Amino acid sequence: MQSNISTPVPAAPADDSGADVIAHLQRSEVFRDYQKAFETTFGLPLVLRATGSFNSPLHGSKKANAFCSLMARTNKSCAACLQMQERVEQEAIFGAKTMQCFAGLHESAVPVRVGAKVLGYLQTGQVLLQAPTAANFRSTIRQLTQLGSTVAPSVLKAAYFQTRVVTKQQYDAIVNLLSIFAQHLSALSNQVMVQQATAEAPVIARARAHIAAHYSEILTLRDVARAVNTSAFYFCKLFKRATDLTFTDYLARVRVEAVKEMLLNPHTRVSEAAYAAGFQSLSQFNRVFRRIAGEAPSPYRDRLHLSASAGSTSGFSQRAA
Repeated sequence: MQSNISTPVPAAPADDSGADVIAHLQRSEVFRDYQKAFETTFGLPLVLRATGSFNSPLHGSKKANAFCSLMARTNKSCAACLQMQERVEQEAIFGAKTMQCFAGLHESAVPVRVGAKVLGYLQTGQVLLQAPTAANFRSTIRQLTQLGSTVAPSVLKAAYFQTRVVTKQQYDAIVNLLSIFAQHLSALSNQVMVQQATAEAPVIARARAHIAAHYSEILTLRDVARAVNTSAFYFCKLFKRATDLTFTDYLARVRVEAVKEMLLNPHTRVSEAAYAAGFQSLSQFNRVFRRIAGEAPSPYRDRLHLSASAGSTSGFSQRAA
């Protein structure tokens, strides 16, 4: 999926943390639309959550599995689910991860990151990859009894045998779609971190405007501090407090977003975009782009144009039909 600076995302507060960025993405139109389409198409729950939020998020979805909701009523079985969620999160740092719970249901987490930092996870699951059997249910009931479940076995059985079943191949394809969407959310996360806050000190607003106008030039912290009539020392502290980013990191993110915009043009070379955005060397650019975008610039551009080409081909096929 290609990134676009104009994609509507709610403005982030000046003291953004990873949880704040995820909260803003949760409210964004692009996530809500995707969530609705995903749940309608696959009949599976989909949530976006910040790292470390162990609160059984799928159980709050309208598409949550009824059997899982029943298990959550008992403290010990709910704790077992949360422990599995914690393991999924720990192992999903570098890519999508799927795990199976003691009841045989599968859950998956896909990381949403800014560069190397994981901000949160797209999560789905509560699905069986094989049709439920009486033997599987008897084994599950024994474990639930040991965990202190007080739900009537007949109620649990009805919910268990209504659990959504998909093949492993189908489920792998579903998780792969989430991985593609996670790349798009990762790009939006970076944009959130450089967007202007709704309420901030006038000096910071002027500084952002000056950076936006001069990012392609050789620009130092002293230059910007002088432009907004403050000392470099005071500006450094104020800017970091207001944006939660150093001046150097903020400028790098603005330049990376500018490069992404220029690479939408298939005739623009990566090196041209890098120098036009203000980077002084290709080695510096490659290092910064990989840190912020999470991948090297050339693969990013190839994926961008591959997606655009696929969209054009699809549109032509539909018109021809």
